[in-house]
Amino acid sequence: MQQIRGTSLLVKALQEEGVDTLFGYPGGLVTDIFDELYHQDDIKVVLPRHEQALVHEADGYARSTGKVGVCLVTGGPGAANMVTGIATAYYDSVPLVCLSGQVASSLIGDDAFQEADIVGITRNICKHGVIVNDRKNLGRILKEAFYIARTGKPGPVLVDLPKNVMVELGSDEYPDKVNIRGYKPSTKVHIGQLKKAVDLLNTSQKPIFLIGGGVNIAGAQAELTKLVELTKIPVVTTMMGKGSIDTKHPYYLGNVGMHGSYAANMAVTECDLLFSIGTRFSDRVTSKISEFARNAKIVHIDIDSAAISKNIKVDIPIVADAKEAITAMLNYVNEHETGEWLKQLLSWQGAHPLTMQSNNGLTAKKVIDHINETCQDAIVVTDVGQHQMWTIQFLELNRNMQLLTSGGMGTMGYGFPAALGAKLGNEHKTVICISGDGGMQMNIQELATAVAEELPVIICLFNNSSLGMVRQVQTLFFEKNYSSICTRRRKSCPRKCSGTSDQCPPYSPDFVALAKAYGAEGIRVTTEGEIGAAFDQALKNTDGPTIIEFIIDKDDLVLPMVQGGKPLYEMILEY
Repeated sequence: MQQIRGTSLLVKALQEEGVDTLFGYPGGLVTDIFDELYHQDDIKVVLPRHEQALVHEADGYARSTGKVGVCLVTGGPGAANMVTGIATAYYDSVPLVCLSGQVASSLIGDDAFQEADIVGITRNICKHGVIVNDRKNLGRILKEAFYIARTGKPGPVLVDLPKNVMVELGSDEYPDKVNIRGYKPSTKVHIGQLKKAVDLLNTSQKPIFLIGGGVNIAGAQAELTKLVELTKIPVVTTMMGKGSIDTKHPYYLGNVGMHGSYAANMAVTECDLLFSIGTRFSDRVTSKISEFARNAKIVHIDIDSAAISKNIKVDIPIVADAKEAITAMLNYVNEHETGEWLKQLLSWQGAHPLTMQSNNGLTAKKVIDHINETCQDAIVVTDVGQHQMWTIQFLELNRNMQLLTSGGMGTMGYGFPAALGAKLGNEHKTVICISGDGGMQMNIQELATAVAEELPVIICLFNNSSLGMVRQVQTLFFEKNYSSICTRRRKSCPRKCSGTSDQCPPYSPDFVALAKAYGAEGIRVTTEGEIGAAFDQALKNTDGPTIIEFIIDKDDLVLPMVQGGKPLYEMILEY
């Protein structure tokens, strides 16, 4: 049996798993691994400018391609910088294999230079974490890491690699199968339970399908559309479930939850059967639990048994993969008489359509409307904040489009690096990042990565000179006590200031000038009439990123809004 170093086995494992792109930041504890990567041509190594961004880039790559995203960092601060990205992927069920360097086994526990217990640190925010203490276990652990990341409910797996293990000689064998005691994920549907659920569906008068991100993860969009068209039952989605059915489909009512549409929230409130698939019933969806779906029986299909009846007690639980469950349902369901129920829902939708009030001619909605009209085959990635909610509300999605966003963790700084990962995985797709001025600055150093990799990502930067979502909460519920949200504030400003004075200092940074400093393109848009020309110019820049900075009003709000702890039917519709 041939003897090879651990670094060689690692690269062999990556090749065997079909990895074509790796996001890596070097350092002393992984220099040997990077040297091994230098001597191969199958795997593209991307050098980001920060380890947090690196994980988000692997995340965007994984979500947009369906492959396992892979990242590699050194130990200590490099590994610790991955924590936010790992948590983000964990809460949104994104398959990642995160490789971290570690000090030699003999030094662990001695507070050695750059020693950090990254497995312990991430224990509660990753699907699985393990340190390789013995060279003979390296191949098995790597094989298991990829298997665990992509099977069952997907998620990030962390593998910690001590330096001595990676330079040690050992077997060149990489396993071709996995057998993990205690981890036997099943996707099969319990037909008896499914038939009970369908019987309940057939006798309900006001049913609703509530669709979560699990349907998108399972790739069950076509099956869901067929189910809806066969049964004639209306659909609402969670934020992560958006895109599971064409947003222009006549049976689609919009998103449910804190910033959901009036019709969607009322549909969940007044239905007699809530048939949910692939959602974990987060607090942003349910709001006041005692009033959530208050008149309904609840069916819950989810691949994760731990998610069922965790937040909302359900009547019929079904543990199964969303695609397999929906496919099986197609054999048992019939057309449903929903005419009167749908009429009521459409009347609510007509009476309270999603719209946007503003004192300014240029609004986020008008920018998103332009994307809807001109970019119908794109990947749209958002950061977190008001711009994210406006995108969820107004972006139209069809089967040719994808929406990537940080849902469960709500991570500012996610959008731009995730968009770069998506572009690296989808070279011929238009990729648009929608961000705010606050979130964009959290990983703005990745402009250097985008320029270096020649990635023509379009960044729509909504600049309202504030941390908009927090400001909105302060506007509505804190008597306009605008504390620590103005991004134009200087030391010379009054302590208590609304940030609306004509004497406000200039915004820092100048995003257009900063883009050019990085070697990217920058465009500033202040009126609605400039939107089209700005996009045309950005689309012509095929050699690198373009920031389009849209100056919007800080008083623009995301409505409807349900205050935390209130029932879904108590929506703030105007201000």
